[in-house]
Amino acid sequence: MASTQTELSKTAGKPIHCRAAVARKPGEPLVIEEVIVAPPKAREVRLKIICTSLCHSDVTFWKLKEFPGCFPRIFGHEAFGVVESVGEDVRDLNEGDSVVPIFLPDCTDCLDCTSKKSNNCSKFQFKVSPWMLRDDTSRFTTIDGETLYHFLFISSFSEYTVVDIANVTKIDPCVPPNRACLFSCGVSTGVGAALKTANVEPGSTVVIFGLGAIGLAVAEGARICGATRIIGVDINSDKLEIGRQFGVTDFVNSNSYEDKPISQVINEMTNGGADYCFECVGLGTLVQEAYACCRKGWGKTIVLGVDKPGAELTFKSFDVLHSGKTLMGSLFGGLKPKSDIPLLVKCYLDKVLQLDKFVTHEVSFQDINKAFDLLVQGKSVRCVIWMDK
Repeated sequence: MASTQTELSKTAGKPIHCRAAVARKPGEPLVIEEVIVAPPKAREVRLKIICTSLCHSDVTFWKLKEFPGCFPRIFGHEAFGVVESVGEDVRDLNEGDSVVPIFLPDCTDCLDCTSKKSNNCSKFQFKVSPWMLRDDTSRFTTIDGETLYHFLFISSFSEYTVVDIANVTKIDPCVPPNRACLFSCGVSTGVGAALKTANVEPGSTVVIFGLGAIGLAVAEGARICGATRIIGVDINSDKLEIGRQFGVTDFVNSNSYEDKPISQVINEMTNGGADYCFECVGLGTLVQEAYACCRKGWGKTIVLGVDKPGAELTFKSFDVLHSGKTLMGSLFGGLKPKSDIPLLVKCYLDKVLQLDKFVTHEVSFQDINKAFDLLVQGKSVRCVIWMDK
């Protein structure tokens, strides 16, 4: 580690020229370009990204033609890196530290961050911003001086990036980089939603709408909690086999039931509804279906999917009043990044959390567009992108 810190310190305080995968236009392949990454300002750190992975949220915003979609932009928010240098007033992070950047700010000292009831920092409200967290400026420019936008305060599709200390969590260096990056978003969100937001009870019945990475992570969390029945709902029957690896006991292809709502199918399967329903796709219609098939009296519907900006939900007041159900959102699985991620890491190191199974593909940074193709085609769960391979 000492030699690594010496190597990193040579660039401290100076702009760094490096490669980044830049999205120039909505939905078009990323372009590997030389960019300039500025030194970190106060309470910021500059990270050397070792590997990153592709999340569906990257794809969603990559396709957006209107704000909060904006271009040119450096996407990426699931990553593992090493602190290259630190700005002023940085006390808990040092050069050479192994870290994961996380899109959800955790200042550790506001009312929400010090409460056990919330992970929504009141000092730094989460938003899909094209800028840095504190001063609404960018740390990226092209060699011609063009400003490049940030994504979710991380922008990990770059060999170096600058991140606010509120968005950085230390991680045990024993975790391999191509597994550590998964703690940044999807896997943590799904597992956390089952363990923390829903607090799934042993012997319960769980329904998961959408068996992508987050849905499979919910299944993994429900399995760890001791759920007896885990029902996966998807339009891709190929998800049945991989779902079983994470504890899915039943599978429903929603395209096979055109004659009746999928909520009716679930209610019939569960004799009145599931204890917990998780919406992991990001469709308002599925949220309503999930709510309709969670058990009256105590059922919980947890929303994890990211819908289009401005999407709305509609419920009848009578149904809400008389059903006694709970509908709740779960941003980052209800986890507090700086305190809960180390607990998930321990679960992985103790072989409780099956993290390895989420990685279905690995590519080099030069081939980053292959990762997009695999995810869009539904062929990958998580594709890890190595910066130096």
